[in-house]
Amino acid sequence: MSAESQPKLLFQTRATAHGGRAGYIESPDHHLAVKLSVPQEIGGDGGVGTNPEQLLAAGYAACFQSAIGVVARRDKVSFGSSRVTGIVGLRSDDLGYVLEIELQIVLPGLSPEQARHMVDEAHKVCPYSRALRGDVTVRLTVVEEQEPAQGQAETAAVR
Repeated sequence: MSAESQPKLLFQTRATAHGGRAGYIESPDHHLAVKLSVPQEIGGDGGVGTNPEQLLAAGYAACFQSAIGVVARRDKVSFGSSRVTGIVGLRSDDLGYVLEIELQIVLPGLSPEQARHMVDEAHKVCPYSRALRGDVTVRLTVVEEQEPAQGQAETAAVR
């Protein structure tokens, strides 16, 4: 890619990890200062800190919800107050570990077909989705808001 065709850098940030999964993460501006702890499920003490998977789940969910907003403005679609829940799992394989990700998306006021279209379009423009494409299977689940105990979901696995 030539210098002329490279996308313009709009924003850049940084965070530094100290001590790996049992340490802490901080940003130079101190807006992020997070204690980490290793979950018991993978051999840790399950302390009070967060973990990289929770951070990825939160970041991806927020970014994807913003991508839905971009698509909604572009397509002039309106709906109620949306929600995106990120679910990140860690699995072991022959080489070490792999991630599994699901985003559960609620778009009130849209038909299942309209919601699926919005989610598919957001998956094309979301920077997290684009970065993970081809390396991590991401399940995009449209969750219909219904009465309690009657929830239905439509899921599509996307690579």
